[in-house]
Amino acid sequence: MGSEKTNDTMEKIVSLCKRRGYIFPSSEIYGGLTSCWDYGPLGAELKRNLKTYWWEAMTARRDDIEGLDAAILMHPKVWHTSGHVAEFNDPMVDCKTCKARFRADKLAESRCPNKPSKSPLECGGELTEARNFNLMFKTHMGPVEDSSSEIYLRPETAQGIYVNFLNVKNSSRQKIPFGIAQIGKAFRNEITPGNFTFRTREFEQMEMQFFIEPSEDAKWMEYWREQRWQWYEGLGINMSKLRWREHASDELAHYAKAAWDVEYEYPFGWQELEGVHNRTDFDLRRHMEESGKDLRYQDDRFPEKFIPYIIETSAGCDRTLLTILVDAYDEAEVKGEKRVFLHLSPKVAPIKVAIFPLVKKEGMPEYAEKVYHDLKKKFKVFYDESGAVGRRYARMDEAGTPYCVTVDGQTLQDDTMTLRERDSMEQTRMKTAEVFDFLEKKING
Repeated sequence: MGSEKTNDTMEKIVSLCKRRGYIFPSSEIYGGLTSCWDYGPLGAELKRNLKTYWWEAMTARRDDIEGLDAAILMHPKVWHTSGHVAEFNDPMVDCKTCKARFRADKLAESRCPNKPSKSPLECGGELTEARNFNLMFKTHMGPVEDSSSEIYLRPETAQGIYVNFLNVKNSSRQKIPFGIAQIGKAFRNEITPGNFTFRTREFEQMEMQFFIEPSEDAKWMEYWREQRWQWYEGLGINMSKLRWREHASDELAHYAKAAWDVEYEYPFGWQELEGVHNRTDFDLRRHMEESGKDLRYQDDRFPEKFIPYIIETSAGCDRTLLTILVDAYDEAEVKGEKRVFLHLSPKVAPIKVAIFPLVKKEGMPEYAEKVYHDLKKKFKVFYDESGAVGRRYARMDEAGTPYCVTVDGQTLQDDTMTLRERDSMEQTRMKTAEVFDFLEKKING
């Protein structure tokens, strides 16, 4: 029953995403491509709003973090030095019966393609011995395809920050403690991607690396845990569905001294949403050793040079967007009919306001269009004059639009409009100027 409910919930969200233009299967007219997704009009807007919200919190409102946009293609030595070529592996097994491939450490969570109600441990198929599988995508640079031209699509954005540590420090004149933030694409050849956009082979990361004096690592670890928790509160996530989980010593990555995950309770269980890691001096030390460049730090406060420690905050943009949609999805019964809506925060909602003329006559469309064009200078606004106003409300509810404004006959007499709030469905009569002020405060305040 629990599995059926989980599948039902995710199926409803996937259906809504396609119906309302949030997320489509990639290359769908050719049957799709496994674990690849395209963001439609509303999805692209939500993603842009999410990235802006993160970027403003991590760079624009701070004096101690600089932005970066490093290349996806990097020198192959970067990935040898970082340990990805040798260490970035998942254990893999194949089923000799159905020919499917699974992660050996996630068999209990995986589903048999022939018997979806059973895991590979339960379906009776014969599994091969586990073997390591490197998750990096390889390609070739230049006209000749041989081992000398092999490069990798980056599996994370962090290394682009580390190799630019000196460039950013010197050009920005930052002093420790300071950070470098980046949003960018990464690629992992996952063995068992799934759960919609939760785990995909192409994804976008929102990462920040904070460079500190080594003895202050515990202080800054706690500081960034608190900052990231507050960020999710500001995003409007249901905080009762979030928790911290500390990594045990036997599950720490090879570079980490300590690691904490922000986990969210998805329909398919508690899963990682963001990681906050103490990466020590592993990354800069390795790159210094292999490149021969001095990546140590010194200023007037520190008599001797040292390699900075790094506190990393690493969030997946696509995973965070999925979390927002899952968290916002709701159903309610109103007057005997099912109401489906997304209670998205106005900060990130793709459409902030919808403008409706009650009917297409008596000057209402002309007045509504003027309001639409005035509001469009400040927000992403949608104009709709098609169908009964109740159906227009329903479409906007599914799209997650926080506010709808309706122009009716009374508007033309006293310059008042009806403002409807999505979650409560309350309708308030306001002067046009009051509506503008209200929306400004609610959306940008």
